Amino acid sequence: MVHTKIREVRTMETALKDTINRQIAGWTVLYEKLHHYHWFVKGTGFFTLHAKFEELYNEAASKVDELAERLLAAGETPISTLKQCLEASPLKEAAGGETAEQMVKQLIDDYATLRDDLKQGITLANESGDDVTADMFTTIAGDLDKHIWMLRAYLS
Repeated sequence: MVHTKIREVRTMETALKDTINRQIAGWTVLYEKLHHYHWFVKGTGFFTLHAKFEELYNEAASKVDELAERLLAAGETPISTLKQCLEASPLKEAAGGETAEQMVKQLIDDYATLRDDLKQGITLANESGDDVTADMFTTIAGDLDKHIWMLRAYLS
């Protein structure tokens, strides 16, 4: 019985570590995608989106650092190469040639994907008794909800 509980905790901790690494990967891909969008956005929304994409890629860089440091503080190893990030990310790179509207729609989908993954991570963190990670995930999920709302409003 004790060995089963230890195994369950280790499995949960591994799943939580995997979630953090998946988030690192997703935010890394998103960072690059946002740079791409920042450079290639065109049209009537150029000034608004150009500035917004820069704000968002700076935020993405901060999230990568925050998530990686959480793993390091827990004695774990964050993924750190582009190859690892592309393999682990739930997000895809920018395809190229997107219109401004397609860029915004893709960001809404990407933010929803990251948020949904975080919600599962919150459950894992709570079950593992990792309040710090649960709080971090909750804060990031709230930020993503706000971005989704604002980007949808932009398209309205």
